[in-house]
Amino acid sequence: MSGVQLTDMTQSQRDRLAFVELRLRFIGEIRRQDLVARFGIQAAAATRDLGQYKELGPRNLDYDTKGKVYVRGKWFRPVFDFPTERVLTWLSQGFGDGEPLRLRSLVACEGAALSTNLDLEMLSVLTRAIHKKSAVEISYRALSSGLTTREIVPFALAENGQRWHVRGFDRRSGDFRDFVLTRIADARLLSGAVKEHETADQDIQWNRITELELVPHPANVQHPDTIEAEYGMTDGVLKIRARAAMAGYLLRRWNVDCTKDHSLKGGEYHLWLRNRQALYGVTNLVLAPGYEPEEKA
Repeated sequence: MSGVQLTDMTQSQRDRLAFVELRLRFIGEIRRQDLVARFGIQAAAATRDLGQYKELGPRNLDYDTKGKVYVRGKWFRPVFDFPTERVLTWLSQGFGDGEPLRLRSLVACEGAALSTNLDLEMLSVLTRAIHKKSAVEISYRALSSGLTTREIVPFALAENGQRWHVRGFDRRSGDFRDFVLTRIADARLLSGAVKEHETADQDIQWNRITELELVPHPANVQHPDTIEAEYGMTDGVLKIRARAAMAGYLLRRWNVDCTKDHSLKGGEYHLWLRNRQALYGVTNLVLAPGYEPEEKA
């Protein structure tokens, strides 16, 4: 039934209804003004879109008269089949929220990324918790402890170039940590207030910004100008500002030699970190190739 009704609509209508579903499913709410701002339509048209979506998914949204907002229904069932990558792009970059059509690329394109086996309903619990600033109980598969149940207070999604994490306060360890999304087996929203020390403002590693200076590897690169051009360096240096919590991921993804004397050998090491002192106090440096604290170097 839903497929027939969608087919009868114009592409622009389907795109707007897809946006409605994304907001409801992953944020937990939508207002008419969200449609007005996103698509430049009139309020009356936004009201019609919300009505049409309710016909497609009668139990997918309810109207909160007190908050004057449409909220996700308890018995929500998706109308659209969004690919995982499309959802993550929308959540992180704010576009790609149209109807999930299977279109051919304009030119030949291939990627080397592994497919993402991610439960979108579980993801929606996390994203709604982030939006509401609430805690979540998750079943998590850790390499060290196996399957465990823990409570976290998530506040951001983060992508390290290979996989996605959720960043949040872990009530079990009493610290802020990253949790791999595909290792979360289940998640449910928790009621109750979040304490001040569990909020993003208290995450030192997340809020600290470090500036990394990357240069062509002095030992492994025969033609430094090639690397300078490839990475768009200025005066032979690429300066990158990154959150301390993400620095280790970045350095590993780009195979940056983090030794004091640029001593890592191998054709994969095209870059060297010139200012190791910028990493002082960064906690996830076990990921940084060749890095050792000064006292152990």
